Amino acid sequence: MAKIANINVKLEAGLKKEVDAIFKSLGISTTDAVQLFFKKVRDFKGLPFNDDIPNEETMQVMRDTDAGKNLTEWESVDSYFNYIEDNVKAENHS
Repeated sequence: MAKIANINVKLEAGLKKEVDAIFKSLGISTTDAVQLFFKKVRDFKGLPFNDDIPNEETMQVMRDTDAGKNLTEWESVDSYFNYIEDNVKAENHS
């Protein structure tokens, strides 16, 4: 039998209660779910889901967009795609 290690985790009580209920509905224990998560992290060599944590540059673009700054307007979708196509061609010939 494999050696067993214990972990202690502090969670919001409400969060734990909600998640425990979800695990119960799935027919697994919280221990089973944590063990599954750890195995997936091992297999993926990272988080087993897309974490989508934006970097500072992306955050600044989102703040600017929300504030209506640094925006470019296009007459149509076609004019936008033409612009992109022309710039890709120009970059490839540089």
